[in-house]
Amino acid sequence: MKKYKVGVVGATGMVGQRFVSLLEHHPWFEVVKLAASPRSAGKTYREALGSRWAMPTPVPASMADLVMYDASDVEKMADGLDFVFCAVDMKKDEIRALEERYAKAECPVISNNSAHRFTPDVPMIIPEINADHMKIIDAQRRRLGTKRGFIAVKSNCSLQSYVPALEPLRDFGVREVLACTYQAISGAGKTFETWPEMVDNVIPFISGEEEKSEKEPMKIWGTVEGDEIKLASSPSITTQCIRVPVTDGHLAAVFVRFDHKPSKEEILRRWKEFAGEPQRLNLPSAPKQFLTYFEEDNMPQTRLNRDQEHGMGVSIGRLREDSQYDYKFVCLSHNTIRGAAGGAVLMAELLAENGYL
Repeated sequence: MKKYKVGVVGATGMVGQRFVSLLEHHPWFEVVKLAASPRSAGKTYREALGSRWAMPTPVPASMADLVMYDASDVEKMADGLDFVFCAVDMKKDEIRALEERYAKAECPVISNNSAHRFTPDVPMIIPEINADHMKIIDAQRRRLGTKRGFIAVKSNCSLQSYVPALEPLRDFGVREVLACTYQAISGAGKTFETWPEMVDNVIPFISGEEEKSEKEPMKIWGTVEGDEIKLASSPSITTQCIRVPVTDGHLAAVFVRFDHKPSKEEILRRWKEFAGEPQRLNLPSAPKQFLTYFEEDNMPQTRLNRDQEHGMGVSIGRLREDSQYDYKFVCLSHNTIRGAAGGAVLMAELLAENGYL
């Protein structure tokens, strides 16, 4: 297998750090360049981080002394790279422009950012669910006038706990979904040290999160038609997103109504047997068991189960019939691994295996 030379743009932020830690021993991807804001440029990665490293493992020795680039110095950063992961903290229009500059410099962009999620020819991929959307890249390259360059994005972290649980049930006609998500502080790029007001507190508002949680599944479940991805028209989804005092892990309470109500046994069987392209291809970051159901009434729990399958699995529990909807259940995913950097790494593996990188 070819070893790809990779850059991380936005390497000092929470998701950028997660990229760096996940890629330390990656069998296919070697991080050779790191970039962040102009104030980090010229410093070593360790110097640029200062005291902000928030991962459970030390700063990777292979990257600690890499000299940082200015993320906006696209030509220098992109030179010699096969592709970049992008997780910058900027205004949306600035991110859109920056990512397109990298793509036009013939450097593919695997993005954690939301700026391009609704660009019609940019695929937003959860690899187990809509791997076929990668074929829109050909149309995007024609628009950009590139041979290699393109942009592919991952979806918002909040919906990656409950959308995978609904995917194996879609042929029963998932009609209406209500989801309340209880989201970790790392989703805001914070720790308890940097956000002490979250200790012993719950905040019932996360800016923009409910809109993303309700609309992004429509693109994931959409269809590639011509030069764009047409959004799905159903199911109807309503969400409420709440910030809770945990470090990592987004928990969702889900209520669902079907056109053709399945049995509980059939739902459990579908979850157990569900697998996608990453499992078929045996990609390095793919969880062996994507969806895991827990029979115990008090499971899954955020602290105990967020690292299921190295943080790449989704944990489900408490499936039962509901008095207003057909069924309700809870599910959990690691927001900075499956929901952010890990999901993007898995998408890059999928794209590499299919010849796009």
